Amino acid sequence: MAVLEELEQSVQELAERLGPAVVGIGRGWGLGSGVVIAPGRVLTNAHAVRHDEVTVSFADGRRESGSVLGSDPDFDLAVIDVETGDAQPIEWGNAAEVPIGRAVLALANPGGRGLRVTPGFVSSTARSFRGPRGRRIAGALEHTAPLPRGSSGGPLVDRSGRVLGINSVRVDPGLILAIPADDAVRARVDALARGERPKSPRLGVAVAPPRVARRLRRAVGLPERDGVLIRAVEDGSAAERAGLERGDLIVAARGEQVDGIDALYQALDAASADGTLELTIVRGNDERSLTVSL
Repeated sequence: MAVLEELEQSVQELAERLGPAVVGIGRGWGLGSGVVIAPGRVLTNAHAVRHDEVTVSFADGRRESGSVLGSDPDFDLAVIDVETGDAQPIEWGNAAEVPIGRAVLALANPGGRGLRVTPGFVSSTARSFRGPRGRRIAGALEHTAPLPRGSSGGPLVDRSGRVLGINSVRVDPGLILAIPADDAVRARVDALARGERPKSPRLGVAVAPPRVARRLRRAVGLPERDGVLIRAVEDGSAAERAGLERGDLIVAARGEQVDGIDALYQALDAASADGTLELTIVRGNDERSLTVSL
């Protein structure tokens, strides 16, 4: 009984202390949550903000109109400029020091429908998931604190109330993945808060999922090779300027075999230093090389 009483007291104290800094993003179902990280600054998921202007709901019932300072869909992070009033920013923790089994609390205010606080434990520290644009986000914290729909963007905290991650994705059987609050993520958040645009290089293509790609390759007579099949090219993108076309199969990048989308992202990241990317593609029965200026 003493253990349950201690847990109850801890949850109540953190809810009272941190609740004012946990906000709702948008209104109603299907939107999100966020957390005050500095005066006038709210952190949330990029997929929770659909427009440049967004409604932010506070624990005291106040609603403010905020504007998106910076959004990074590749890593599912966004920072909102909004009047935060007396809400005290939540302190950052260090996700790199979190072991499996660490007790955590997940907080949310889904679409402004009221504060939620649930306890749980870290079940894995090395998970990954894909962001809104398909890029893999590594080092995610998997935990067991249940959350309702609309909780993404809210904080995952330790027993001291320090942010360990930003809740982002629900996975079976009811586990939650949180973007880790490590040094790299904090640097990205700081840059977004300054209004800086993400520096991740973009090719500007949509690719077919592996199963669909295999079926399409057979239909158009492309060889049975590993690669990434382009199903659309964005107008004005680096891919269009380089001459990439719908139906091209990317089989190598920077001289290394491309066996899936993750290999292509790795090549893009490596190419950011000199701003060019050498690709080998298969178009019809021909194999050719292209240089992409990013």
